[in-house]
Parts: sequence; structure tokens; C-alpha cells
Amino acid sequence: MFRRERHYAHRWPEKKTAGVEVLGHLTLPSRLSVTKGTSVLIARIYPFASSLFFTDSMSELTNYATDAYGIFSREISDVYYSMLEAVSLEQKIAMLDCFLMGKLLKNEKQYRKATLIGQICKHICLMGDKYDSKALSSGYGLSERYMEKFFVDLVGITPRAFFSVYRFNKSLDLVLSSGRKLTSIAYDCGYYDQSHFIKEFTKFTGITPFEARASLLTNGEEFQQVVNIGFEE
Repeated sequence: MFRRERHYAHRWPEKKTAGVEVLGHLTLPSRLSVTKGTSVLIARIYPFASSLFFTDSMSELTNYATDAYGIFSREISDVYYSMLEAVSLEQKIAMLDCFLMGKLLKNEKQYRKATLIGQICKHICLMGDKYDSKALSSGYGLSERYMEKFFVDLVGITPRAFFSVYRFNKSLDLVLSSGRKLTSIAYDCGYYDQSHFIKEFTKFTGITPFEARASLLTNGEEFQQVVNIGFEE
């Protein structure tokens, strides 16, 4: 994440943040607030591809933003200041793309692991309304314990948590883009009932589905609360 000024995270102490940050997978409410006139450029990496860019366990970054300098050292500072001097957005994106492609080539040996994680992620998204850890692990010839550790290291969260994130994102889209009743959305997304759905939704966003819908109707396009960003096909 590249920015020129600062942002404050919801429920976290206010502090000035680094010019370039790396943010792990989110499973808790989070809000991005920026000062008017601030430029923010975000590069979103698929969860299963994280190991191609970062060498440390992704679990260390879950629900946490860290200064990218501590990961990439001087080279990220060079990229950041070059992007600040770039005139157009296209030039900034090209610079960031070049930097990330360089990291991708250096970590090419991790490709097989990333490919396997990608397959597991897609499998989880196709499981429907019920997560089955035993069936998932056995389908790839792995023990449940090994698959969970493997997943946490490369993605940052457990396969079950990933399933919850994916299910939540599906429900969030329906809450904000349709007028369907919450009970209908709950069952369509695999929640036990409306109460279970509201509890899970609040855990991820800090507000209820009713409040999310009301905020959207009240604020229109200005409604910019950033909740969780999960994997979508």
C-alpha cells in the first residue's frame, strides 16, 4: 500500500504510518481514513500467491500492517520516491508492477507451493455452505494438521477462517447490492440462521447488516467503510 500522507485504523491508536505498508489478511473490522488530497495506491495480492513475494510466514501479518522497509529494505524506498515523482497514474502502476515482477522472479522456487495453495483456496470457495476439513485435506493427500500449518504459513489464516472470510464477502455483496431479506441471504451463504449471520457479519465489520445497509442508503457513493478483503474468483 503506497500513500503520501497518513491513515488511521479503526479501533487502533492513531499514529502516523509509513509511506509504504504491507497489510496481511484481515479477519477483524478495519477502516481506512485519509486526509483530503491524499493519493493511495493499493496492490492486492491473492492469498495463495503471498509466498511468491514474501519469505516470512504470512501469519505474522494477519490483521497487522507493517512498514514495508522492514521487509524490502532500501529498494522499496527507491520505488516509493520514484512513484512520487511520476506524473501519471499509469507510470506509478508500471513502477509498482516492475518491482513486484522482480520479486516474483526471485521467488520462482515457491511456485509449486503457491499453485497448491491456489487450488485449495478455489476448492474452499466451491465447498458450498459447509466446510469439511477432513474431506479437504484428504483430497490433496495431506493430514489436517499439516494442511492447516501449510495454509497458515502461506496465507496467514487457517483454511476454516478462509472459508469464513469467503462466505462473509459473498454475504456482504448481497447485503449492499440487493434488497433481499437477511434470512434469505443467511441461508444462501450457508449460515445456520439469521442470528448466526448477524453475529459473523458484525465480527468482520464492527456493524450489523442492518447498519451497513442503512449507511449505504444514507451516504450513497460516499460510503467508504473498508471491511475485510478476501479472495474472490
